Amino acid sequence: MTERLEGEAGLTRAVELLRAGKLVAIPTETVYGLAGDAREGEAVAAIFEAKGRPRFNPLICHLASLEAAGRFGVIEGAALRLAEAFWPGPLTLVVPLREAAGLSPLVTAGLNSVALRVPALPLAHRLLDAFGGPLAAPSANPSGKISPSTAAHVAEGLEGRIAAVLDGGPADVGLESTIIDCTGPEPRLLRPGGLPLETLEAALGTPLGRDAPTDDTAPSSPGQLSSHYAPGKAVRLNVTTPPESSLFLAFGPGFPAATANLSPSGDLREAAANLFAMLHKLDALPGAEIAVAPIPQRGLGLAINDRLSRAAAPRG
Repeated sequence: MTERLEGEAGLTRAVELLRAGKLVAIPTETVYGLAGDAREGEAVAAIFEAKGRPRFNPLICHLASLEAAGRFGVIEGAALRLAEAFWPGPLTLVVPLREAAGLSPLVTAGLNSVALRVPALPLAHRLLDAFGGPLAAPSANPSGKISPSTAAHVAEGLEGRIAAVLDGGPADVGLESTIIDCTGPEPRLLRPGGLPLETLEAALGTPLGRDAPTDDTAPSSPGQLSSHYAPGKAVRLNVTTPPESSLFLAFGPGFPAATANLSPSGDLREAAANLFAMLHKLDALPGAEIAVAPIPQRGLGLAINDRLSRAAAPRG
């Protein structure tokens, strides 16, 4: 039975369970994460087992502060500038793994780099501060399925597989973090996400590559598998005139007959916050296909289109 946790008592219980090596789904501003002690091999292995996640796919470590993150990864140069500008927030930095960091090798998939993030949601920050260590926390859903932006979404996929869910309400951002690789001579994009690329480039004063890589055998960070974030139904993209048999996910004004609309006003931030919740909703309705309207390829639209393209990809 998966416990439902709320409020101060829930926070205390979540820390207690995590210290005992159990798994707790925790809220962040991006999506809910499935958290376990990143230093304990059994806890990390349980994350992979609960999600059905391949072990070659590394995990993100969540910390309470930049100072705490620096104990596990070498954060300097461009990585330090980005961390100081955007942490806490929806940004993950892949940096060289610090020697004798003490993380389970499962977290990094045996790589000499580590993905680190300091989340902005106050409840997540308080939990990490109280826990006092790194939490490995991929999205709290079965691997490859739609990411969870509410505690109810977590329960749909992981009920009975994990110890508890800490309910922090709906996720504000609604998309996973942007991931930047800072292990090479120049930082590069690995996954678009909740922090727009243009904002990062403005802070760095230099452009980043905009083609997020796909790697189904040896990804260097989460979010690089070709098929991911997928509902049970087929997904068709860039549809302007949907077939009558389709469930139509619209964007912008002028779609009164749409099944759902990510943002009737055409606001990309609103669309990002609604994406996973609306995919969950449409997936539960009768119908064989979800048809999605075109989304502008700018700002958060880059991340929205990334998630949709992986949701629509052929599935093995």
